[in-house]
Amino acid sequence: MARQLTLGDFSALKLEHRQEQGREKEEEQPQKGSVEVRRAKPRVELRQAQEGRRYFLLAVDYDGKAGKAVCKLYDPENQELAVHYDNTGHKSYFLVDLEPEQVRKNPKIVKHESFERIETVIKVDPYTGRKIKLTKIVVKDPLAVRTLRELVPRAYEAHIKYFNNYIYDFNLIPGMPYTISKGRLVPLNPQVDVKEVTEAFNDSDELTREMAVDWAPLFESEIPSVKRVALDIEVYTPMMGRVPDPIKAEFPIISVALAGTDGLKKVLVLTREGFSHGKNMGEVEVESFDSERELLRRLFEIISNYPLVLTFNGDDFDVPYLYYRSLKLGLMPEDVPFDLGSRDTKFLHGFHVDLYRFFFNKAVRNYAFEGRYSEYNLDTVAQALLGISKVKLDDSIGAIDTAKLIEYNFRDSEITLNLTTFQGELVWKLIVLFSRISKLGIEELTRTEISAWVKNLYYWEHRKRGWLIPLKEEITERTSKLKTSAVIKGKGYKGAMVIDPPVGVFFDVTVLDFASLYPSIIRNWNLSYETVDVKECKKSDEVKDEEGNVLHTVCKDRPGITAVITGLLRDFRVKIYKKKAKQKGIEEERRTLYDVVQRGMKVFINATYGVFGAETFPLYAPAVAESVTALGRFVITSTVKKAEEMGLKVLYGDTDSLFIYKPRSEVLKKLVDWVKEAFGLDLEVDKSYRYIAFSGLKKNYFGVLENDKVDIKGMLAKKRNTPEFLKEAFKEARDLMAKVRTPEEMEKAKQDLTVKVKEVYAKLRNKEYNLDELAFRVMLAKDPNSYEKNTPQHVKAARLLREFNVQVLPRDVISFVKVKGREGVKPVQLAKLPEVDVEKYYDSVKSTFEQLLKSLGVSWEKIESTTSIESFFSR
Repeated sequence: MARQLTLGDFSALKLEHRQEQGREKEEEQPQKGSVEVRRAKPRVELRQAQEGRRYFLLAVDYDGKAGKAVCKLYDPENQELAVHYDNTGHKSYFLVDLEPEQVRKNPKIVKHESFERIETVIKVDPYTGRKIKLTKIVVKDPLAVRTLRELVPRAYEAHIKYFNNYIYDFNLIPGMPYTISKGRLVPLNPQVDVKEVTEAFNDSDELTREMAVDWAPLFESEIPSVKRVALDIEVYTPMMGRVPDPIKAEFPIISVALAGTDGLKKVLVLTREGFSHGKNMGEVEVESFDSERELLRRLFEIISNYPLVLTFNGDDFDVPYLYYRSLKLGLMPEDVPFDLGSRDTKFLHGFHVDLYRFFFNKAVRNYAFEGRYSEYNLDTVAQALLGISKVKLDDSIGAIDTAKLIEYNFRDSEITLNLTTFQGELVWKLIVLFSRISKLGIEELTRTEISAWVKNLYYWEHRKRGWLIPLKEEITERTSKLKTSAVIKGKGYKGAMVIDPPVGVFFDVTVLDFASLYPSIIRNWNLSYETVDVKECKKSDEVKDEEGNVLHTVCKDRPGITAVITGLLRDFRVKIYKKKAKQKGIEEERRTLYDVVQRGMKVFINATYGVFGAETFPLYAPAVAESVTALGRFVITSTVKKAEEMGLKVLYGDTDSLFIYKPRSEVLKKLVDWVKEAFGLDLEVDKSYRYIAFSGLKKNYFGVLENDKVDIKGMLAKKRNTPEFLKEAFKEARDLMAKVRTPEEMEKAKQDLTVKVKEVYAKLRNKEYNLDELAFRVMLAKDPNSYEKNTPQHVKAARLLREFNVQVLPRDVISFVKVKGREGVKPVQLAKLPEVDVEKYYDSVKSTFEQLLKSLGVSWEKIESTTSIESFFSR
């Protein structure tokens, strides 16, 4: 995440040459503690879009100096950025439910320096469908909205960023093709065969059918392959594990690597005393510099030829370090082609996408990439998606020779680029597709969570229909009557159904999964904030819980917007694009595109309930969220009951899945058909386990699938600070269990696993693990001396390092071991093996293996009794 910039950060560097102009302006309220900083931007002359040319709209921004919205376009023919400035006179505004005269009588509004005019507008009330009259307050400066909205009782649509408002008002779709005609941006929608779409949605309501035809071009239109360059910098560091502070920028940039889609493979390296000069390495061109300042000037010259710059954690490190380091070396702000915001960084010649922010998005990880990476660093993501790793180092960046530095640096830039090019540019196509669906520009999209994507999509659709976007407090007032009690602390209503699992090992288990259960419920039951518990309704259905109690009513007079959009995405995916992605006889590039489309839809579909059930979401409706989970529990309990009537044994159930023990295929088919007929839901065979071991705890099991893949839930915390000896021990245990194929082999595996754990105990007791294998590694979030009450273990270790005059800074990774004594920990640099407290490591071994052994019927007490000094080590 981007570091918040404060006044202290800027004044410390004495940036007196910043001016009050050209700063990007946002409507959104700044985060607590943030400071809006205005600075002079570099004098970058961007090409103006030309009449009749074909472009792809990738973002809309606000140019504070011009006082206009600016559309940022990509020209695929010339592979460059072009811009189009608004010429309609569009201004920022918000709506109030006051008469125009009431507004005119408020001098704080009409005499404000940014006040422009008031207008009367007609909107549609989403609850009743009736037209309502509101007053529109128009201002010259988007920032004025923040001030003026506080002067009225209710300010509608006043929290929307200006450039997003512009997109809504002109029905623009980022990621889609446009041309310039008579000075206006005109869409170039591709010709789409709507026959397939109309057939897929022929049983839907009229609104859904119309929207399906409108949406079809989003998924069929060409996705441009934008020319781009990946950038990665290396900074001198005096010690291993240190991450330099980008604001202070006190250490020199000794190397910069660039990898481009045009074949660019280049490393700019600083000549250092005692190190050989850089030379070309294979296909990688190396340029050496005696001056760090000249190295940076050359970097800025090269990247100015690219419309898109890629980084991995560039918002938080590479770009701010480049900016502040440049200023320290005497460059002026206008010499640096980047601009820093409180949440992001911008490339002024085009676009900057920080891939760390994109891959950090949990919805992207879980749904687009099916949880293939567990951590968000470059090495982990690259290994999971590309099958390659960063170059390993045995010393700090500042100590390695130039050849190793070049190899290490270029690999990072190459990986960053490849993350957008592998599998036919899968990631890049996903980004563009997400922009089309969410209506967000690519830079904002890659830096925000799924909730922002969904919110923006719904706001765009509200504005397209002429609907008033309701205030969050109004929705809460109308749909806040909860009827169930939360099982999980902090949740306002009862959640999903979870059937308690047994304890033990079960061979031949099939998992049935309700395809997109919650989204399907939202669609089938017409759930939306404007349809649940509506007072004025002619036709409604009741929502009951699993005991038959009526919780809420759902109006069926007209389709709810949430139900329509959710159903659209689900049906497009299931009825069209999942099939197309597997279609034979079509071009591989086209089939890959269809796979991208269905993955992208999956992200939105699966996130729907999550965001609408979150109190922080602006369209959160408690009664809607409660209705979804109640209907989910009703469906699950009814299905379990029916399964048992059919003679199936349900071992476990969790939210939308049922684990069936030794099922007969013909009976499974009957159950699937019954669910379809009873609820209109799709129940599918998700996976089959050769065996699965339950610990008796919810969401906690170890299974081996028929394809030998191991599936672990909840049994091992996949944290980077887990000591290497435990990671390796559990991996060996996992590999051992993966080989089991029969109950007889399972008995042997239990014995082998028990011996394996005993071996770990023995090696601990005999001090056979070295300090690096025993080390916990945790990054410092802030200065060690700033902790006053609770002091974490890694902070204690950091303080000990300072006592020995070792410089320790925020962002440093502290490696420590658990030892005997008052502090209980020591940094690896200061510890000795005899000091290690073995008993504390026994606890870590227990937390890692206890649940797995329990599921196999091996008690931890037995392990402990045979690993004590008296009963085990004395033998």
